[in-house]
Amino acid sequence: MQEQIHSTTASIAQATNNFRPDVGIILGTGLGGLVKEIKAEFVLPYEKIPNFPVSTVEGHSGKLIFGTLGNKKVVAMQGRFHYYEGYTMQQCTFPVRVMKELGIKQLFLSNASGGVNENFEIGEIMILNDHINFFPTNPLIGRNFPELGVRFPDMSTAYDKGMIAKALEIAKRLNIKVSQGVYLGLSGPCLETPAEYRMVKILGADAVGMSTVPEVIVARHSGVPCFAISIITDLGVEGKIQETTHEDVQRVAETKEPFMTLIMKTLISEI
Repeated sequence: MQEQIHSTTASIAQATNNFRPDVGIILGTGLGGLVKEIKAEFVLPYEKIPNFPVSTVEGHSGKLIFGTLGNKKVVAMQGRFHYYEGYTMQQCTFPVRVMKELGIKQLFLSNASGGVNENFEIGEIMILNDHINFFPTNPLIGRNFPELGVRFPDMSTAYDKGMIAKALEIAKRLNIKVSQGVYLGLSGPCLETPAEYRMVKILGADAVGMSTVPEVIVARHSGVPCFAISIITDLGVEGKIQETTHEDVQRVAETKEPFMTLIMKTLISEI
């Protein structure tokens, strides 16, 4: 893994004239609009990057974008990798390792998810304050390399409290309604049954999705603070469950994406 990280980072550095980003960004389904706010200097398609997987999901463009957002140098993944695509957890989270070696100091993530909190509405913007890893495996299973992180990383602050507080202040200032909640990660790719939604709620989560958790685990293993936003694109609340398609998820995400983008852009500029 270390050799792959080094070789990929070296290749990217050569292709971007040794661009050193301060901030990493991972954008989820229908949430790639933040890229339009980045003053791009280099755009690398995933298939051109050594050792990178290729995104196979509709709504994930598959590009690594280097540029400036606000007053920060950033690297943004326009499209991520999922366990359900057949990749290993190590492959799914490989870009986080590379971004860390490129120099990022914070990681910002977004996703689309199903809400199980009865107070949520479709289109709710939820700031993650914790997560539950319900994937069938963990990206840190296997040999640990001390150069990458400690064997038993602490996860008591998976999501940075300072950035959460700042984001809440920004949302209030911009008059954007946001909530906080716990995100539970499942493998997918099928959406949850009503019984599974009930299980997610009983376990203590407010939303459920198929990403983010592995990336945050690896980022925290690497010592990188994280901030994440979820857009609730469908409801797993009894009496409100409806048949949902991927197109429905994309449509809701794209509708609320400008508000999420504004919060993320402002937060990145002000941290």
